[in-house]
Amino acid sequence: MKYLKVLFFATSLSATLATIGCDRTVSKSESTSTSRDGTVKSKETTVTQKADGTTVKTEETKKTTPAKP
Repeated sequence: MKYLKVLFFATSLSATLATIGCDRTVSKSESTSTSRDGTVKSKETTVTQKADGTTVKTEETKKTTPAKP
């Protein structure tokens, strides 16, 4: 009976650790462009793969305008 409890605990612990995984970055790209008035546009795209195999694409864009004197 004692061995059965230990076996159950070890199995449940290993199953929990197997489902908890880290996200893996599959690809990442960055691009920037500057217009004539000095405005800088940046775009960053990241594709990550989750532990369950699904992929997530994240896009982040930023626009920075220069301070007017």
